[in-house]
Amino acid sequence: MGKMRLSTKILVGLVLGVIVGLFVPTAFANTFLKPIGTLFIRLIKMVIVPLVFSSLVVGASSVGDVKKLGRMGGKTIAYYLITTAIAVIIGLTLGNILQPGAGLELPVDAKYEGKEAPAIVDVLLNVIPTNPLDALVNGNMLQIIFFAIFVGISITVVGSKAEPVKSFFDGFAEIMYKITGLVMEVAPYGVFGLIAPVVAQYGLDVLAPLAMVIFAVYLGAIIHGAVVYSTAVKVIGKMSPITFFKGIFPAQVIAFSTCSSAGTLPATIQSVEENLGVSNDVASFVLPLGATINMDGTSLYQGVCALFVAQVYGLDLSMGQQLTVVLTGTLASIGAAGVPGAGLIMLTMVLASVGLPLDGVALVAGIDRILDMARTTLNVTGDASAAVIVAATENDLTIPSDSNISA
Repeated sequence: MGKMRLSTKILVGLVLGVIVGLFVPTAFANTFLKPIGTLFIRLIKMVIVPLVFSSLVVGASSVGDVKKLGRMGGKTIAYYLITTAIAVIIGLTLGNILQPGAGLELPVDAKYEGKEAPAIVDVLLNVIPTNPLDALVNGNMLQIIFFAIFVGISITVVGSKAEPVKSFFDGFAEIMYKITGLVMEVAPYGVFGLIAPVVAQYGLDVLAPLAMVIFAVYLGAIIHGAVVYSTAVKVIGKMSPITFFKGIFPAQVIAFSTCSSAGTLPATIQSVEENLGVSNDVASFVLPLGATINMDGTSLYQGVCALFVAQVYGLDLSMGQQLTVVLTGTLASIGAAGVPGAGLIMLTMVLASVGLPLDGVALVAGIDRILDMARTTLNVTGDASAAVIVAATENDLTIPSDSNISA
């Protein structure tokens, strides 16, 4: 597996896990292979809290001079958070309608107990930690996210005196990115160790719903782009959706093939400036920020996969728990950029936030590359739509004619 891409290695690990699981006894798989998967899960758990906290602090503090960029930054962040929340809701809706995990139920460990959903008001209030250190120790993701955002914003407000703190978190975040990268290198073996015992016990039927998961994610991405983004650019940006999608198409192709919002950023900037008439001032601020905090496609994927995992394990997510998925997926998206295997890390966070078995990550890890192509394309499209919206509201948009668009 020397020079293979990580996504290819994970797919190979999944395939090998399936093949081995078909031929080895369940007892052998549980004794010798399952600990490999357990090791991977523990490594991910080790990374989650410090990774999320440090990356969120850095992301929230990178907005810049709040007084100078406050208006434009507020519009950008609000748009990203709203569309991300809508994306999670679309994912949950499709998960409820299509039932990708229906007909396949795996028993949960006896120690697992489903959480009783609190009232919606309590869910919202519980986002605010009474003791941030306690939230960090106990891994309360919503409270960690809330506190980290506040720290990041406060660093920006304080200014130069807080630069040492910002530098510390910037360096610490880089360390966590490196550790996460090392952990993700273990992912192929972890997926192998997680999926082989499942196949050994339940057979190939366990993989059948994956086709429905792929269909649900791609359908959700199409709906989100065709309805949410089209409506936004038409109503607020006064731009034809056809003009918009034709103009952003070159960046979409790169996003689809590279699965990297950051790697697509130069093409995205070029497309929105040359093809969509967005000013450089707006594009240079909105798009890099979007590559950091806008994860509509990834969040939609969280919604679908959370329902899928719940259905596979025969568990019902109440409306309160589904609201928790929306909140976690929306807020966690801010800290997801730049993280190798961000989709799987975020999925682990979302599953943990509603008490779902983390072993469910292995069921979708093998098709993560296929799903990543759709969600990255949607992320980049969302970045471009935000640039159009902000530019229009700042009177910095010159809507081009279709004949001036270079594909």
